[in-house]
This record gives sequence, structure tokens and C-alpha cells, in this order.
Amino acid sequence: MSYLSLSLTLFFVLIPLVLSKTLNLGLERDVVIATVRAIIQLLAVGYILTFVFDGDHPAYMLIMILIMITTATLNARKKGKHIKGITWKLVATITTVEVVTQGILLGFHIVPATAQYIIPISGMMIGNAMVLSILFLNRFDAEVQAHKDEVELILSLGGSPKQAIHHQLMQAIKASMIPTIESQKTIGLVQLPGMMSGQIIGGADPMQAVQFQILIIFALLTNATISSLMLGFLSYPALFNERKQLLNV
Repeated sequence: MSYLSLSLTLFFVLIPLVLSKTLNLGLERDVVIATVRAIIQLLAVGYILTFVFDGDHPAYMLIMILIMITTATLNARKKGKHIKGITWKLVATITTVEVVTQGILLGFHIVPATAQYIIPISGMMIGNAMVLSILFLNRFDAEVQAHKDEVELILSLGGSPKQAIHHQLMQAIKASMIPTIESQKTIGLVQLPGMMSGQIIGGADPMQAVQFQILIIFALLTNATISSLMLGFLSYPALFNERKQLLNV
């Protein structure tokens, strides 16, 4: 794709700008900021990845992964500021997802231990863990607020914090996992995933692209399970004080 062709894709930005202005949605500034940030960030990443791939040194890969985890944590913690220690809990969750995923892929020699494979897959896993964490935190907060009286009733009857919050915790975990599960049910029928489409556009054999996509969707399923469960069980104790009373969050 030439730079001229790439510049013409700005028509896709112009359309939401015009519609937002016409319908008084007030999203013009956000659209412009998102567009500019996307261009700058992706170009910067492109140059960085070129350097990392050429160097192919473990230290470069580790630095890239640490940057991804840090950025994902800082973004997701905005949704859980009321939960004590949410930062380290997110770091532990996202890091665990990354370690488990790469441990399986590299341990069984499913993919080569090179930056070309490790970094893109890490980006997908860490990014997905971030989104799932945000979904969980949003839903968990909503569940607790909606059923605060129920939680306090169970506590007053002698129930433990775990018993009192169990239903709300399970509902939040389930809700955060559903989008991943549902998207996999229709993958290939309703949508062609980005990784698979990118490989095909790049000239890869369609069946090879399909195999890599299957690898990713299976990894994302584990990703969703670990992210939701681990963050959930790490987070709920912070909603109670030492007297086992529900905090006003």
C-alpha cells in the first residue's frame, strides 16, 4: 500500500466527523484525537518493531512485553480505582496470562521463540486481558451496587465475605467471558478475524492463516478464563474491611 492510498483511508475518519457534527453528537474532538494518536502510536510501533525484529534479542522482547503490560495496567486500573491494590492485582493477572500463553506455545514448540511470533501474540493476549479486566471491573461494580442490600443481609446472618459476594462475583466473571465465547461461535461465518485477514492480504496461504487463527482463538479462551477468574478472586476481598463489613464503594 502506498502512502497515497493510505492517506485516502482518511475518508473513513471524515464520515464519522460529518455525522457527529450533523447530529450534534459532540464526538468530533474525540474522533480527531483518536485518529492522531492511532497514527502516531502505530508509526512509532512500526519503527520500534523493525528495530526489535532486526536485533532479535531476548532483552528487546522483554522490554516490549513489559511496556505492553504496564500500559494495559494503567488503562484498566481506571475502572477499579475503588478497589484497594488494583494495580498489582492487574499486573499479576495480565502477567499470568502472558506467562501461561507463552509457556504453552514455546514449551510445546508450537511457535518459534523469535520476536516475530512472540511480540504480536503477546500484544493480542495482553490487549485481550486488558479488555476483559475492564469488562469484569465494570460489571462487578454494577453487580455489587445493585445487590448491596443482599450482600449486607448475608453478612448480618453470619455469612463470610466470600459467601456474601459469591453470586455477584460469578455473574461478573460470566459476563466478562461471554463476549469471547460468543465471538468464537460465529468466527469464520460472520467475521474473518484480523490476524487471519492480515495474513491472507499479505499473501499467506489461507489454510496456514486459518491454522494460526485457530491457535489464537484457543489461546484467547484460556486468556478470558484466567483473566476473569484471577482478577475476580483477587479483587473481592478488598471490598470488605477487617470486620468483614462491606465498604462503601
